Amino acid sequence: MTLSIKIQDWIEMWDETAQSITSNPDLQPFEYISQLPQRWGQGEIKNLKIHPEIWLTIFDYELRENLLVQYPESDHPLQFCVSLCGTYIDEYGGMLGAGYTAISGSGVQRQMLVKSSKSRHIGIDIHMSPDVLRTFFPSRDGEMLPQLQLLAKGNDWQTLIYPETTTAIEQVTRQIINCPYHDTTKQIYLQGKVIELMALQLAPILNDQSQLPQLPRLKPTTVNRIHHAREILHFRLENPPSLVELAQIVGVSDRTLRYGFKTLFGTSVFNYLTQKRLERAEQLLRNGGVTVAEVANLLGYSHLGHFAAAFKRQFGITPSECLLGKKSIS
Repeated sequence: MTLSIKIQDWIEMWDETAQSITSNPDLQPFEYISQLPQRWGQGEIKNLKIHPEIWLTIFDYELRENLLVQYPESDHPLQFCVSLCGTYIDEYGGMLGAGYTAISGSGVQRQMLVKSSKSRHIGIDIHMSPDVLRTFFPSRDGEMLPQLQLLAKGNDWQTLIYPETTTAIEQVTRQIINCPYHDTTKQIYLQGKVIELMALQLAPILNDQSQLPQLPRLKPTTVNRIHHAREILHFRLENPPSLVELAQIVGVSDRTLRYGFKTLFGTSVFNYLTQKRLERAEQLLRNGGVTVAEVANLLGYSHLGHFAAAFKRQFGITPSECLLGKKSIS
């Protein structure tokens, strides 16, 4: 049997059982514990704010059944995960556990389903701002290392990476889980160990980016919808829909449309539309019987100068020269 739940409900379920320092004197001021409700299994997670921009979660719980968690498309922080026991597999093939750790870059997280195994789960989860990379791993000019910029995508799709679980990563993870200190000493110790763990997980990126996995593949249904979007643009060159309208017509989000179009066709929706409109303009001009202004107006260019400039960038000649039969030089 597999249970299904939305990530928002999963988080709220844990939050409802949270114990802060006010109810548990054994906890530090920067940590709180949440219990897994018995209907789902047993165990707990401990959340610790070890730095103004770094949250550490230590988890140890056992699920009664396989669990399918639904993640919506959303903004995502930078995240480092290690699972010493238990596996998590997303619908695109990414896996945490069973020999693999995970780094989820900041940016836009794709809508996805993640399956957790019916078993005990032990590990850690670290959330932070991508600015932390610049703070702890700066280049000589104080900026983020170029090799790590793929982990700070802003409004673009996040990067997902699955480094192998090495002996060193396992050792540091266990040291974090079994921290022997208390109070401020504990906070300082955990800060150091988290940075050490980040360095170990980032080592493959810093050493050889050619080994990085590709971004998740598009679903077949999504691929079909992106192709449908391209067909719509072909038929509506003179009066194309906006990006949001086009996404609604084919049944995807505008972010998915932008990503899918770039993935499948190697260019943005806007650039593709511009290229096809200019190709249509060249065809009309070479057929003759029209003026440059008529062609520009037909293809939706309200400013003749903008049309001429775009045409010359594409073909190396002006629309007037094309109308007179001069060959393109682009």
